[in-house]
Order: sequence, then structure tokens, then C-alpha cells
Amino acid sequence: MKKILLLTAVIYSGNLMAQPKLVSQATINTTTTVIAPDEEDVSNIQPQGEGQGRMNFRNFADGETKSTTYLKNDMVKTVMKSDMGRSTTIRDNAKKLTTTLMEMMGNKTGFVATDEEQAAMRKRVDSMMQATRTSADTTGGTTRRAARPAEVPAEIVYTDETKKIAGLNCKKAYIVSTRFMGLKDSSVVWYTPEIKLQNISSTGGFSAFGNFGGSSSTSALGKLDGFVMRQESKMGRGRSMVIEVTKIDTEKEVADKEFDIPKDFEIKPMKEMQNMIQGGGGPGRTIIRMN
Repeated sequence: MKKILLLTAVIYSGNLMAQPKLVSQATINTTTTVIAPDEEDVSNIQPQGEGQGRMNFRNFADGETKSTTYLKNDMVKTVMKSDMGRSTTIRDNAKKLTTTLMEMMGNKTGFVATDEEQAAMRKRVDSMMQATRTSADTTGGTTRRAARPAEVPAEIVYTDETKKIAGLNCKKAYIVSTRFMGLKDSSVVWYTPEIKLQNISSTGGFSAFGNFGGSSSTSALGKLDGFVMRQESKMGRGRSMVIEVTKIDTEKEVADKEFDIPKDFEIKPMKEMQNMIQGGGGPGRTIIRMN
């Protein structure tokens, strides 16, 4: 009986040792690289005839973007720098509030949104994208919108392949997503089973936009047995994206003032951010296409 109890204790303690350490404070440096196909015609980057003052960010993420993420308990801040400018996202998980600050062409503007407002915005964007997916009604000679299928949760396929990234031991896994008509896509992730970060499953890429970029594949990252250190995925229009953590510091103290909102930014309500989403005419509208 004593041997059985001892064996049970050893197995239990081994399982505890295998669990990732939960980290509530860290500074993470990440590089996101979007690679465009060599044969792409760059003349297609600028829109034609879309109205004076309108900007097209269709290819805004191409190339390399560096970001720094600060974590302290319920607060998460990500600063992204690229040739287009600088953006900062401050996420308060306790209040379920996200503030986005943008510095572009000398302008400093910001938007604040609740989780409910972000969900409504994602629904609006989704509806706009669905409107572009039309199918011909051969019986009536009219055009109707194609129904959008329910999103299928992504699957995680673990492997035994390992390597070191930014000094941490990592394991390889595949995130398998199901698209329209049952087609499947897979992306490669490298995660470290040594740690998990509170309120953060990954950094860089679209995850840097606070709570805006939800999808089945990004949701799956939070279910991994550790923290994501590298992602390799395909995008639209023949592009590929590689996201890799270049440095992670879990020892340095993150100051509370890191999450203060700068006073020189004009903070606007969420509804005004909708003017930055494609749709509707008129001069001065900004168009953002993520793929």
C-alpha cells in the first residue's frame, strides 16, 4: 500500500513539474514579417478612382514590423513600429476595455472600446466581407448573398520536434483550421512548455490589435500547453507571415506608468473607428484591408 501511495505521489509531482509556469509580468520583443510573392505587380497597391484623400492600406503590413509587449497582471500593452508609423494598444482585462493609439503622418489619435463594442465591430466587418461573397441565382436571374457557414473550432496537432527560440526550449505543433466548403488550412507554431503568460497567448501579427482579431485559429493558441514563440502561416493573395519572439524578459519590473494614456492623444469613441473600415463613399475615408 505504501508503495502505491509513493508511486502516486511521484506521478502527481511529475505532472506538476510538467505544467508551464504562469507568468504575470513580462516584456516581449517580437518581429512580424509578411512576405509578398515576387511576381506581384506593385502598381496595384494604390487604389484608382476611390476619391481624393482616401488611403489604401491593402499592403500596409508587408515587410517587417517590430513590436514590444508589456504585461503586468491584468494590463497588456503592445507597441508596434513600421514604415507606416507607430501604433499602441493598451488592454485592461479587468475592465474589458481596449485603447488603441495611432501615430501616422503627424497625427495622434486614439480609440477606446469595450468588448461589446469590439464584438459589434467584428460583426459589421464580417457582414461587409460576406456582402462581397455573392452567388448567382440561376433560377430567378438575381444575385443573392452566400450564407456564411458556422465557424469550426481549430484543431491542435502536437509533434515531438523541438528547437530553441530566444533561449527557451520549444515544441512544434500545427493549428488546423476549417474554411468554407470544408477546406483546411494549417499553420505551424512553436511554443515553449516552460511558461504561459497571463492574458496573452501570443504576440505580434494580428494579436497585437488588442481584442479585435479573433478567429478560430487565434483562439486555439490559448489552448496550447505553453506560450507561442513562433508562428508560420499563409495569408491571402499569395502572402506568408512569420511571427517570432526575439526576446522575452520575465524578471524586469514593468512600471505601472507604462499603461498610462499619453495626454497628447485625442481619444475618440469606438463608433468613430468605423470610419476606418472600408464601406461607403466620400472623401477622407480610410480603407483598411488586412489580406
